[in-house]
Amino acid sequence: MTHILITGAAGMIGRKLTEHLVSQGGLNGKSIERLTLLDVVAPPQPAGFAGKIDTIAADLSSPGEAVKAVAERPETIFHLAGVVSGEAEVDFDKGYRVNLDGMRCLLEAIRATGNGYRPKLVYTSSIAVFGAPFPPSIADEFHLTPLTSYGTQKAIGELLLADYTRRGLCEGIGIRLPTIVVRPGKPNRAASGFFSGIIREPLAGLEATLPVPETVVHTHASPRAAVGFLIHAAGLARDKLGARINLSMPGVCCTVAQQIAALRRIAGEAVAARIRRETDPLVARIVEGWPQRIDARRARDLGFEAESTFEEIVRIHIDEDRGGSFVA
Repeated sequence: MTHILITGAAGMIGRKLTEHLVSQGGLNGKSIERLTLLDVVAPPQPAGFAGKIDTIAADLSSPGEAVKAVAERPETIFHLAGVVSGEAEVDFDKGYRVNLDGMRCLLEAIRATGNGYRPKLVYTSSIAVFGAPFPPSIADEFHLTPLTSYGTQKAIGELLLADYTRRGLCEGIGIRLPTIVVRPGKPNRAASGFFSGIIREPLAGLEATLPVPETVVHTHASPRAAVGFLIHAAGLARDKLGARINLSMPGVCCTVAQQIAALRRIAGEAVAARIRRETDPLVARIVEGWPQRIDARRARDLGFEAESTFEEIVRIHIDEDRGGSFVA
């Protein structure tokens, strides 16, 4: 039997991770007896779970909240809580408070628990830890030179995770997510949000805005793949991972034009025509500083899997978030 804590559980990936864990009823061969779901707003109660569920509305960076979150000593912690890239760039103080102070408070709460408590801690980082100029493909060994406050906060989080793991205070693994598309629901303040918007909105019969040139190249994975990354990371043995515990996840590398072409092939010209080109200098500047092609051979060798085409990503969104249909 195991107890799992998910921070950021009210977010899109947090909700999908919770749904997966509830549907499976177990993790790493152990049945789940307890789920603690934490976010700044109370996460939704998942249906069909036989064990105990605690939903908590709290900010990990607030005094004492992280201590309370780990007081019952969850064996596995998925740390997803964070402020997205665009918001972290616009609101400097909030980005550092949530993304950095929240991570430090969680690690310190784990350390303070003591008595041999050493949970598996899966940390969601980002390819924004890398910064231009880039080689043609970015391997895990490429130096961390983020060009945004968000990327800097995630890079510091990776270093903290590695140090607390080195000192035996937790068993950490940091997974650098590519851009996750297609995100269901309403747009958020992530600079990468348009990558989802140019697919999600047209399929819903709405106009979408493209703020960057169609020549922009980026790497993507679906929400289904992101959940798979998290689950696989939680079960990965430390001896297989080695000393470098932060690694980049695989994904589909393509241009924005190729994204739109995939949408057109699946849904038709009328749907693709709902995309309006309107440059946003802030978004364009942020995206220019992100890596394009990720060399994820290390993650693939360790068993992490993602889609092979952008068409697969679009179809997953239609099947899982739109009930198999779209507005033609």
